[in-house]
Amino acid sequence: METPTSALSQVLGVLLWCISWADLFYSFHGLVHGRAPAPVFFVTPLVVGVTMLLATLLIQYERLQGVQSSGVLIIFWFLCVVCAIIPFRSKILSAKAEGEISDPFRFTTFYIYFALVLSALILACFREKPPLFSAKNVDPNPYPETSAGFLSRLFFWWFTKMAIHGYRHPLEEKDLWSLKEEDRSQMVVQQLLEAWRKQQKQTARHKAAAAPGEKASSEDEVLLGTQPRPRQPSFLQALLTTFGSSLLISACFKLIQDLLSFINPQLLSVLIRFISNPMAPSWWGFLVAGLMFLCSMMQSLILQQYYHCIFVTGLKFRTGIIGVIYRKALVITNSVKRASTVGEIVNLMSVDAQRFMDLVPFLNLLWSAPLQIILAMYFLWQNLGPSVLAGVALMVLLIPLNGAVAMKMRAFQVEQMKLKDSRIKLMSEILNGIKVLKLYAWEPSFLQQVEGIRLRELQLLRKAAYLHAISTFIWVCSPFLASVSLKRIQHFLSQDELDTQCVERKIISPGYAITIHSGTFTWAQDLPPTLHSLDIQVPKGALVAVVGAVGCGKSSLVSALLGEMEKLEGKVHVKGSVAYVPQQAWIRNCTLQENVLFGQALNPKRYQQALEACALLDDLKMLPGGDQTEIGEKGINLSGGQRQRVSLARAVYSNADIFLLDDPLSAVDSHVAKHIFDHVIGPEGVLAGKTRMLVTHSISFLPQTDFIIVLTDGQVSEMGPYPALLQCNGSFANFLRNYAPDEDQERREDSQTALEGVEDEEVLLVEDTLSNHTDLTDNDPVTFAVQKQFMRQLSALSSDGEGQGQPAPRRRLGPSEKVQVTEAKANGALTQEEKAETGTVELSVFWDYAKAVGLCTTLAICLLYAGQSAAAIGANVWLSAWTNDAMTDSRQNNTSLRLGVYATLGILQGLLVMLSAMAMAVGGIQAGRVLHQALLHNKIRSPQSFFDTTPSGRILNRFSKDIYVIDEVLAPAILMLLNSFFNAISTLVVIVASTPLFVVVILPLAVLYTLVQRFYAATSRQLKRLESVSRSPIYSHFSETVNGASVIRAYNRSRDFEVINDTKVDINQRSCYPYIISNRWLSIGVEFVGNCVVLFAALFAVVGRSSLSPGLVGLSVSYSLQVTLALNWMIRMMSDLESNIVAVERVKEYCKTETEAPWVVEGSRPPKGWPLRGEVEFRNYSVRYRPGLDLVLRDLSLHVHAGEKVGIVGRTGAGKSSLTLCLFRILEAAKGEILIDGLNVADFGLHDLRSQLTIIPQDPILFSGTLRMNLDPFGSYSEDDIWRALELSHLHTFVSSQPAGLDFQCSEGGENLSVGQRQLVCLARALLRKSRILVLDEATAAVDLETDDLIQATIRTQFDTCTVLTIAHRLNTIMDYTRVLVLDKGVIAEFDAPANLIAARGIFYGMARDAGLA
Repeated sequence: METPTSALSQVLGVLLWCISWADLFYSFHGLVHGRAPAPVFFVTPLVVGVTMLLATLLIQYERLQGVQSSGVLIIFWFLCVVCAIIPFRSKILSAKAEGEISDPFRFTTFYIYFALVLSALILACFREKPPLFSAKNVDPNPYPETSAGFLSRLFFWWFTKMAIHGYRHPLEEKDLWSLKEEDRSQMVVQQLLEAWRKQQKQTARHKAAAAPGEKASSEDEVLLGTQPRPRQPSFLQALLTTFGSSLLISACFKLIQDLLSFINPQLLSVLIRFISNPMAPSWWGFLVAGLMFLCSMMQSLILQQYYHCIFVTGLKFRTGIIGVIYRKALVITNSVKRASTVGEIVNLMSVDAQRFMDLVPFLNLLWSAPLQIILAMYFLWQNLGPSVLAGVALMVLLIPLNGAVAMKMRAFQVEQMKLKDSRIKLMSEILNGIKVLKLYAWEPSFLQQVEGIRLRELQLLRKAAYLHAISTFIWVCSPFLASVSLKRIQHFLSQDELDTQCVERKIISPGYAITIHSGTFTWAQDLPPTLHSLDIQVPKGALVAVVGAVGCGKSSLVSALLGEMEKLEGKVHVKGSVAYVPQQAWIRNCTLQENVLFGQALNPKRYQQALEACALLDDLKMLPGGDQTEIGEKGINLSGGQRQRVSLARAVYSNADIFLLDDPLSAVDSHVAKHIFDHVIGPEGVLAGKTRMLVTHSISFLPQTDFIIVLTDGQVSEMGPYPALLQCNGSFANFLRNYAPDEDQERREDSQTALEGVEDEEVLLVEDTLSNHTDLTDNDPVTFAVQKQFMRQLSALSSDGEGQGQPAPRRRLGPSEKVQVTEAKANGALTQEEKAETGTVELSVFWDYAKAVGLCTTLAICLLYAGQSAAAIGANVWLSAWTNDAMTDSRQNNTSLRLGVYATLGILQGLLVMLSAMAMAVGGIQAGRVLHQALLHNKIRSPQSFFDTTPSGRILNRFSKDIYVIDEVLAPAILMLLNSFFNAISTLVVIVASTPLFVVVILPLAVLYTLVQRFYAATSRQLKRLESVSRSPIYSHFSETVNGASVIRAYNRSRDFEVINDTKVDINQRSCYPYIISNRWLSIGVEFVGNCVVLFAALFAVVGRSSLSPGLVGLSVSYSLQVTLALNWMIRMMSDLESNIVAVERVKEYCKTETEAPWVVEGSRPPKGWPLRGEVEFRNYSVRYRPGLDLVLRDLSLHVHAGEKVGIVGRTGAGKSSLTLCLFRILEAAKGEILIDGLNVADFGLHDLRSQLTIIPQDPILFSGTLRMNLDPFGSYSEDDIWRALELSHLHTFVSSQPAGLDFQCSEGGENLSVGQRQLVCLARALLRKSRILVLDEATAAVDLETDDLIQATIRTQFDTCTVLTIAHRLNTIMDYTRVLVLDKGVIAEFDAPANLIAARGIFYGMARDAGLA
């Protein structure tokens, strides 16, 4: 199992051992023959022999361990060679001097020894092949460091391959290496979690120990005032436990490097002494120059190892924190979720975790900075004596000042984080509800709100920037900023978790599947209980219906069974696996098939059966990629009904024991509902025999259930089988008698009476097979996290019943998953992949930024910097001239003049530094303002289609991460770049001025420098871009998870989702690691150039020492010692600037997307009071969703007279909602026109048009803020108007019962109102606006029957003179309309009065028959 190299190494080891033994025996031989050799001739060979034997054994041992390249051996052989160089020279010199070799045997053995040691060193530098017994690496792209040789690791040569590749072609995802095992999320997060749990356990133990003693001592404590603070588990402690070892190793590197950094100045003083002493031999000077170079190289190598170690640790910090936050978000209680919006939780993950990563490099400064100061003082004291103390005194005085500044910065930081949170939260709400804002023409009001927050944010930034400019110790602030993040993260991780024990899953009384004994439940400890004293037993295999009015707690009951609510008392038993269909379907951004399988393996037969039962087969035919179609965020490209059916199919496929169905039938058309009940839920459905609990408003299915639970105000009012409840004559029986057709009467007769125009409310409201009701939240403040509409509400494509018709261009993710972008056009991906720009950042981006900063400011900054450098050079040259002043009478003359000029230059330099920093701060904030404003204004004006095809995570990423970079990262980066640039220039000027010979070396060094820079910049820029692109999915997936947490928990899939999150973080890390290494690789290269500058500056000083003054040499070499740093920073900052200016590029990209038509067209405004009549006419009207898609409506011509009531019906995807969207110009005409009162709507501005129409949309969207703001954001109506509208929309009692009245705070997405109440708020909005044309988009889908009656009555009375267009799922609401328009595949199929259409026996007749109305 030997390789040639290891065999050879061992042979060399044995030979060396033999040679030393030969030497030893030779000494003994001399002793025997009466020559007494010195003891050294015995000791040396003995020691060397033993050492060589050990080295040989070590080679063999490491070989067996599978070590491919041994650092120990390389260093050992290197030291052997270095030590042998001195005797090598002296032996030759002495032989030359004596003219003969005095001891031929030892002379020979020594040179053989030298040759062998040198060969061993060369051999050791080669890396061996891995031994045969090591595990095969199956990874296609393994992490090269693991197999790299020692030297390659020391100099980071193993990165070169990627640097060259990145220079030739822009890097792509596939070029990145896999992660090392110990760097993967799974490992890191696991370790951190264990440490954190340990912390929590300790705290719990402390509390438990403290509890018994508390009672007794509390009085003393009150008297003595020593209240102990409750101990919190410390997250910092957990982090240190997990990553302590890496931090320790890095500290060792830092210590060595700090000590080394003081050797060069000592060598410099030796060099100056050498120059001052003309008698010194020149080899002395060359030796010092060589030592300076060697010392600099050592310092460089150790520093880079330190940085490598510390930055990798920083990255692990971030990975661990993200993983822990993700896992926590899966288990937090609803009250915690209510307290922090999704936006805030995502901020913990993006901003705070990032802050920690940035902090880690500063940790070692805590001890290293004082150490450096003490050492520096010691050496300075030796040279200058007591005058050192002046400088020290100044530093001590500055400490409190800097402390104050840091505290102030921290306060600003906290403030600014709050503002940023609220700005991002508002932005995410705007993106969620963008469609509603457009329909109501409310954009300006929200624009103002965002700009208000942004203004306050910039004022804070401006204050902080001025402080920064004054404060010199910027690094003092860094640990403070991180402590803010630490507190936020620790606070989040210490929040309450759902009690997994509140639902007993193991045991239950025999024969039952679900039991609740006297259960009382609440959504949060501080809220009154939502459900109280429930006693429910559900036998195995039963079908139970739960019914009741809006807000009575139906959905809460389902949540209680899932363990989502806090149990105050009682017992809950649920035996068996659970499947859950929430009221608002939660759809993931993946293929339709993955949505149904939900992490289970594919069983084709079961899968087919689930699709068939849920009536999804027809939909699949319409989707461009069948079941491989990628579904957008929140199911954006499915209609409401399709989303609900996919959610149901997921439950059916899961094959669980218990099915909790929260009103799944409300979102689908009535005939579909019947199909689903018959084929899935009902006694004959695929779930027959399983335990099913169905929350519903549909009366027609109740007779088929086993028994019914009636809830009123959170209590069970009645319970029993259908016939028993009818006999009972309770509230349920009355309710049924009002709404259900009499059992003995034939349905056919019913419809006849209806058709004969008997205007009898009860008959009209014969419930069609399915009432289209939802009652989303039953007042549960947060029933379902899905409504955390963090990303974006359902959008134009999703108006129910729509959406399937569109072949939204989407990507077909086939089994191969390797889809080229070119195919995206063919099969279409809804959300286009976010592309990483490639190649250099264009100059235009820098120009854009310069313009945003202001050109005058830009120029001023450059000039100030040039002035500052000139002042600095001047001061130093002046100082060096002063040192060389001739001494007269052992003291220098004109000291006061010298000192005065030096002080003036110094103060001038300080002033210029401060002014340039201030100018940059002002410019940077100006740029932040200009770019954010441009981005915001463009996004608010983007057409709806943009929001349909762009995941909102991507838009939010621009508003959070990229704006953060522009606000807080770019300006400091530019400052540092200018700093290092002028530093490097001034260094070269000084060196060339003092040793003109240096010009010769500048050229080759510059070439080497440029080469390294070019390779590095291309690679690092692309890595940074890949990192940005792979970051968005982490946050998108996270917010998706927070939204669907209850579904994930119900199906017991938390573990799978943690794995998905880990994978996404790992993909992001794969571009972070090489980025860190690229910086190290660059630094080694650049520092080598810098160290050469030191070497040549010193060498030329030695060569030309006759003509140089010691002062100039000191100046030139000490400047050259700084050049490494300046060059290094310059490249780093250029690349940093390039990577960060990408933020400007990304923001600019979104400032230039196309916008919709102008809001107001001056010179073409509608006449006052338009539309007076409300007459609507479509002429040859066609429309498509986006260019390149098929037409959704084709050549539509129809005329609606003033005051007509028109119902619009049609199957899913017929184009019903598209018709209303065209009226509002959310979709623009492909051809033809729409006239309102004879005026073409395309001639007016969008706001002029939209503010004159009224819509009650399908999804009732509310924004967080007061109820008044939700009704009237512009404040244009009086208080009386608003109360009147509330009265007519039946919200008066609810609002007046709230202590805040109209200032009642709606939470994000209006979650503290039930869906029914939200729908009523939308009705109130319409009543306030009261325009001539009203559009209802299935507006009563979410309310119970009684409220529905009230709404219909309000619409009939309040809008009796208006033109009303209603999209209806439930035909009974439009049976008394003037005419009904039937759409089919985008064309008009039928358009006439309802009675005539039924008589004609066409499409409408079929639909009415399905609904039991014909």
